[in-house]
Amino acid sequence: MKKIALVLAATGLFAVAACNRTPTEAAADNVSDNLEAQADNLQAQADNATTANEAAALTNASENVENQADAVEDHVENTSM
Repeated sequence: MKKIALVLAATGLFAVAACNRTPTEAAADNVSDNLEAQADNLQAQADNATTANEAAALTNASENVENQADAVEDHVENTSM
């Protein structure tokens, strides 16, 4: 429950911080932030995994989601004026 509240609060703060950005940039930032939150949740699950295989799979999933977040950020940086 605390993680959900943290994600919602962070999303609200990012929305306020995005006031000087275009709607596309703001949307991309929100997507990236949500992906990073998902990656953090997956990593937390990996830390609590009961088997090494489960932990490795969750860590890999977390890294893949983090890479997706980075790709969104890079795309916005490369296409913004």
